[in-house]
Amino acid sequence: MTSTVAEYETTVERARLTSVAVIGMGYVGLPTALGLHAGGVEVIGIDLSQNRLDAIRTGEVDLIESDHRRLEKAVHQEDFRLTTDSSRMAEADAVLVCVPTGLDEYLMPDLRPLESACAELVTHARRGQTLILTSTSYVGTAHRLLVKPLTAKGFTVGRDLFVASSPERIDPGNNTHTQAETPRVLGGVTPMCTAMAQRVINVLTPAVHCVSSPETAEMTKLYENTFRAVNIALANEFAEISDGFSIDPIEVIDAAASKPYGFMAFHPGPGVGGHCIPCDPHYLLWQLRATQSNAPLVTQAMHAIAERPKQVVERVLNTLSHEGKGMSGTRVLVVGVTYKPGVQDVRSSSALDILDLLAAKGAKVGYHDPLVPNVRVTGGSLDSVVDPDGRDWDVVLIHTVHPGHSYDWITRCPTVIDATYRFDRALYAN
Repeated sequence: MTSTVAEYETTVERARLTSVAVIGMGYVGLPTALGLHAGGVEVIGIDLSQNRLDAIRTGEVDLIESDHRRLEKAVHQEDFRLTTDSSRMAEADAVLVCVPTGLDEYLMPDLRPLESACAELVTHARRGQTLILTSTSYVGTAHRLLVKPLTAKGFTVGRDLFVASSPERIDPGNNTHTQAETPRVLGGVTPMCTAMAQRVINVLTPAVHCVSSPETAEMTKLYENTFRAVNIALANEFAEISDGFSIDPIEVIDAAASKPYGFMAFHPGPGVGGHCIPCDPHYLLWQLRATQSNAPLVTQAMHAIAERPKQVVERVLNTLSHEGKGMSGTRVLVVGVTYKPGVQDVRSSSALDILDLLAAKGAKVGYHDPLVPNVRVTGGSLDSVVDPDGRDWDVVLIHTVHPGHSYDWITRCPTVIDATYRFDRALYAN
C-alpha cells in the first residue's frame, strides 16, 4: 500500500485542503473538529442539535483540558463555524462523519443517525471531495452507505471523489493518549482514496496505518473493542474466582503484569459503559447472525458484560446477608455514575442499571457524583447528593471515583463495597 500511495503523491500535493466539514459534534466530532482547526484547517461543524452547538459556544462541554483551551480560541474565529445546516458540507474539501452508532433496547445496531448522515452526505457531495467515515459500524458500511449511492448518482469513486474509512480512536478524558499521539487506521476504496484521505487524517495525527480497504479498517475497529470486551469479561470472572479463595484480584493482576511478554493487564469493575465496548461487538454479532455464522466466545463475553451489574447487586445482597440484614429499606449510596473516571459521560453506564436493580429489590437509593448533577433512572430523575455523609447511609457502593475530589467521608459509612477493586482513600483525600 505504501508504494501504491507514493505513486499518487504529486496528485495529492496538488489537491488543496483548506476546509473540512465534521458531521456530528459530540464526544468524537468536537475533538476531531478542534484537532483539524488547530492544524490550520477551516472547520464547518455540523450538528442537528442547536442545544449542542450552543453548549459548544459557551464551553459547557466535556473535553480534556487541552481541547478546552483550543475551544476557547476557536469559537471566536471565523474559520471555525458551527451550523445545523447540513448543506454547508458541500463547501468543504473533505467531510468526516462522526455520528454515534449505538444499540436499541434489543441490543441491535441503531443505524438511523449514521444512515441519515450518510444520506445527507450523498445528497450534497460534489466532485473533488474526500469523504471519510469515522463512526464505528459493521463491515461494509462505507460501501453500502456511500459507495453504492454515490455510484448511482453517476460519480466514479476514486476519480470524481474519494471515500475511505478511518474509525475514531478518541478516549474521552484520557490526557495520556491524545488524538495527535494515537495512530489511526485508514482504508480507502482505491489507492487514490487512501492517499487523499491520509492528507486529512495526517492533520490530526502523523501516525497513519494504511490498510487495503474500508472493510479492513471497519473490521479492525470491531476487533479492537471486542478484544477489550472479552478481556474485561475475563478479568471480572477472575475477580469472582479470586474472591471465592479470599484472594485480592488486583494483587493477582499486578503480579501477572510483571511478566514482560504474553500478558496485558485488564482490571475488573462494576461494568462497562460508554459508546464502544458495550456496543461495538454487537455490530459484529448482528452481522454474523445474518450469515448464520457463530462467534461463541464473543457472544459469551457480551452476555457476561451485560450480567455484570446484576453480579454487583448480588455482592451487595451477600454482604448485607453476612451482616444479618436484608435489602428492603436499606439506604444505599452509589458513588459515581459516569462510566469512567474524569468524564461527565453516563452513556451505557453500569451505574444506572445498578441503581435500578437496587431500587427494584427495595433499597432506598441515592448517588453522589460531582460531575453529574442528575440522572434519569427507571423511577424518574435522581439528583446527586452534593455533600454526603457516610453516616447517613447503610451501604456505600463505589462505582466511579473522580480525580481531584475528596472521598474521606466514605470511611464514616458502616459498610463500604468497592466495585472498582482499586479504591484507595488516600489517593482521593484533600
